[in-house]
Amino acid sequence: MEHGWITTLGDERGPQLSLMTTDATAPVNPAVSVFVDDVHEALRRVEESGLEVVHPLTDEPWGVTRFFYRDSEGTVINVGMHTDRA
Repeated sequence: MEHGWITTLGDERGPQLSLMTTDATAPVNPAVSVFVDDVHEALRRVEESGLEVVHPLTDEPWGVTRFFYRDSEGTVINVGMHTDRA
């Protein structure tokens, strides 16, 4: 995947590494990205814990649903789920 601001490298087994300059579709840059099986459940848990959501749950045009939250140390975490595997 190459969008000009993020490049993702991966293999057929599934591991990926993404390199980002500036997130072009969010108000802040995340320090790290974590992909989960159920992003809606992850968001529910973040909200229940009272942590700040800094980028709302968004269906991105490149086949990812994601949100960002700020952890208790102030680090911004991008939590996502692949929604389009075509």
